[in-house]
Amino acid sequence: MIVSKNRKEDLFKTLNILNNLIDKSQVEVLVFLDGCNDDSKSLKNELAWVRWFISEKSIGASAARHQIYPLAKSEILIGLDDDAHPLNNDFIERIENLFEKNTNVGIFAFEEIKGLFQSDAEALSQAKIEKRECLTSEFIGCGFAIRKSVYNLTNGFPVWIDIYGEESCLSIEVLSKGYNILYSNEIKINHRINKEQRKLSKQNYFRFEKQLKNATYYYLVYYPYPLLKILKLFWHNFKKYALSDLTFCKSYFKAIFAVMINLPRILSYRNPINKSVISKMKTLSHPKF
Repeated sequence: MIVSKNRKEDLFKTLNILNNLIDKSQVEVLVFLDGCNDDSKSLKNELAWVRWFISEKSIGASAARHQIYPLAKSEILIGLDDDAHPLNNDFIERIENLFEKNTNVGIFAFEEIKGLFQSDAEALSQAKIEKRECLTSEFIGCGFAIRKSVYNLTNGFPVWIDIYGEESCLSIEVLSKGYNILYSNEIKINHRINKEQRKLSKQNYFRFEKQLKNATYYYLVYYPYPLLKILKLFWHNFKKYALSDLTFCKSYFKAIFAVMINLPRILSYRNPINKSVISKMKTLSHPKF
């Protein structure tokens, strides 16, 4: 399951890698093109073995996932970013075995290896050597697997978030249904991002605004008493970011404005989670984004 927007070359590379790793008689690949204007649609003719879904207008990564995940035929749904690929040739078999051995696990989170490498062997040299598994409070969207039967118990990826934070929403709903999220470095994913370039790009400002807004939505939807969490969230980000940088400051107030405008719509999705689930999440490990 892949959602892509204007990253044709990354998507093409990921799909070519998958083409060499999977048995297409047993595994299907679904791709949602979210309002692309970079000729990504031309890949549909070149890679006819992919199930393509195309939206001329961008609806956001979370809403796109919400649309295609119910359309998959398998019980195991594997989510990848368009610029991420498995580093294990037998990753399908490993995922199946993990689910078979861990019947109460709804989601498996994979080890993410960030960076641009000359080869998969070089990427693997950056991986943790010792085996590590632990229960976590959520997962990273660039590489994970979820049981479709568990996904169907939830509201799915939220349509009230566009991008950044949708994994947290699905995570809390999965945990509220009594299933666990297990991190395992048995499956490794290379997330092909230029870490230094990302630090220097304006993307940090974009991500800051989206994450601040969506974290507020998250508390409004899922927390029984969200006001204190929201006040702490905005106070922390005001001190750490808005006071130190003019662009962050503008993004900060844009996020506040967006929350105010969208408050009635977000409250219509309100689904408070039992406090015991929220308390349990505080005891679990947190993935490093």
